[in-house]
Amino acid sequence: MTSSSPGTTAAGVRSGIPPARTCGDRPLWQTESVNRAHARTLEEPMRDTVPETTQAVGRSAATFATLADLLYAGQDFGHVHQAICDAAPLLVEGCDHASLMLREGSRYVTAAASDDVAFRVDEFERIENEGPCVDAIVSDTPQFETDLATSSQWPRLSARVLARTPVRGAAGFRLVILGRKVGALNLFSDTAGALNTTSVDQGIMLASFAAVALAAVHEHAEAETLRAGLASNREIGKAVGLLMAFHNIPETQALDILRTTSQDMNLKLATVAQEIVAHHHRKVT
Repeated sequence: MTSSSPGTTAAGVRSGIPPARTCGDRPLWQTESVNRAHARTLEEPMRDTVPETTQAVGRSAATFATLADLLYAGQDFGHVHQAICDAAPLLVEGCDHASLMLREGSRYVTAAASDDVAFRVDEFERIENEGPCVDAIVSDTPQFETDLATSSQWPRLSARVLARTPVRGAAGFRLVILGRKVGALNLFSDTAGALNTTSVDQGIMLASFAAVALAAVHEHAEAETLRAGLASNREIGKAVGLLMAFHNIPETQALDILRTTSQDMNLKLATVAQEIVAHHHRKVT
């Protein structure tokens, strides 16, 4: 796993409108983790005496547990981004679509989305430079509009969204990771008024989980990079020692030989070192 900053998008992130995706295009973990866990909770028999709110809490807990499992499995940024977007409609009342938009310098890019509708709304936000995500990133409070048809908060965005998508309500929640404002979680509803104060509370909770999850992925990536670096340094040290002993030369000269060979062969220094060590082991055995 390569190291990335918390706001860095995974390879393959698209900042425009993607082509339509089929079920077969979705990664295996998506169809068999988040969605399967939710389906399982829906299929389990519930007694009539169990309140509906209790059932909803149980389903939410199962979904959060599945998200946590992805973290423990050491998933990368792309997997976690997508899992959060897929989970949002299952966890937030009135939410039909979700996306994660990250800020990279002066640009906004969509790191993941639950579907193409969310991708399209993100694209409109970038075109108009207004909307729940853009405002949430720079603001300290969630951005919330229950009915875009009666809203004057984002008039240009609302006009595009109402004309081109089924979305009627939107909300944005800032993501702060390791003290940095890196992006926002966007939630969209196809029904005017479906996003309410309960939705906002649930969105805040999911955004907080997302921030913690992405910080954990970042720390894991940093640790993996450090371990890889230490391993490479050990191999380089071994190779330098072997060259010193074989040619009876000082350390600086042995390191120069290693660097020159690396440049001449257009290979990484660690790769050349590994080959020298491996060659020595083959001779010994």
